[in-house]
Amino acid sequence: MFKCIKCGACCRVVGKNEMYRQLDRGDGCCKYINLDTNECSIYSKRPLLCRVDEAYKVIFSTELSLEEYYRLNYEACKLLRNGVESNG
Repeated sequence: MFKCIKCGACCRVVGKNEMYRQLDRGDGCCKYINLDTNECSIYSKRPLLCRVDEAYKVIFSTELSLEEYYRLNYEACKLLRNGVESNG
C-alpha cells in the first residue's frame, strides 16, 4: 500500500500535468484541496488518479510492476515536497 503523508504537495501542482488538469482551479492547485489543512474536501470520493493503489490496478498495472510504480510515486512525491518547501 502506498504510504501518503498527506502533505498536499501533489495537490498544489495539478495544473502542470495533463492527466490532472481537469482538477486545476485556475492557479495550478486542485480545486478540492483546503490549503490551510492540506486536506482533500472530497477525500472519500476523490478521482481514481488520486487513489494511488487503485489507479495502479486500473490504469498502470500493464505498464509497470507495482514496485516500480511505487518507486516512481515516492520519487515524485519527494521532488514535489522539496519544490513546495523551497517555494514557500
